[in-house]
Amino acid sequence: MTPEEKLSRSLYDSLVPGDRVEVVHGVQVGSSAAWSTTTVGRVLRRERRRHGLHFRRNADDKVYSDVLILARDDGELTTVTMDEFTRLKKL
Repeated sequence: MTPEEKLSRSLYDSLVPGDRVEVVHGVQVGSSAAWSTTTVGRVLRRERRRHGLHFRRNADDKVYSDVLILARDDGELTTVTMDEFTRLKKL
């Protein structure tokens, strides 16, 4: 885990409802194409969600993702999945 990932992880762990954050999502396609997008909003809650993203896993394998549920400035609700390409900043 890089120092930047550790910082995002500790910040994620310290978030409480009402905190205002900026999340920069890095999107990587293959080895060269990459872009980013930014989401700003107020934290409604943090969750750890179970999912079945992986193909051909055993039925008893449990895979989880950490997510943030945010209320954007225009009132829209959005869910952000935290991963190694996500950078989090408290505003």
